[in-house]
Order: sequence, then structure tokens, then C-alpha cells
Amino acid sequence: MAEKLSKKEVEKIAKLARLDLTSDEINTYSEQLSAILEYVDQLQEVDTENVEITTQVTGLSNILREDEVQECDNPKELVELAPEHEDNLIKVKAVFD
Repeated sequence: MAEKLSKKEVEKIAKLARLDLTSDEINTYSEQLSAILEYVDQLQEVDTENVEITTQVTGLSNILREDEVQECDNPKELVELAPEHEDNLIKVKAVFD
């Protein structure tokens, strides 16, 4: 049985995902994520020894179109729509420290 996720663990996960959560949301997600992990534990106990490996069941395959390159009429205007920009580049928060 999986241990219940602590509020501290949920806060850490939220921080990694760059989510600002209220204390009510932290409590809610702690319960919900713990329930999901318990279900995953149950799935781990299922005997799949004699089950044939299945990667997909429909027999369909993806049919993808070729990418079409389109010129942008005014790239500077698109950059200016971003909340932060500098030297015709869009500024974003750092992903890695």
C-alpha cells in the first residue's frame, strides 16, 4: 500500500511544475494523488504472466501530413505580443537552475 503523499511532497511537485496552489488545493491534491498511487499499487499486483503483449488494439496507424513551412508576415509583431521580450527574442523563465 502506498503511503499518503504529504503536503510537503505536493508542494514540492507543484513547485517543480511551477504551479501556485492554495492550501485547500494542496490538501485536495494530496488526497487525490494518494488515491491514484494506491490504484497504481493495485495494478502492480495484477498477474500478467500469460497475457500477450499488446502495443495497440485497433490495427490503425497514424497518418501524418507533411509539415508546411509558412512565412510569418510580421515576426516582430508576434514577438511584441509576448509578455517579456528583448532584441526581437521572447524572454521566458529559466527551466534549469
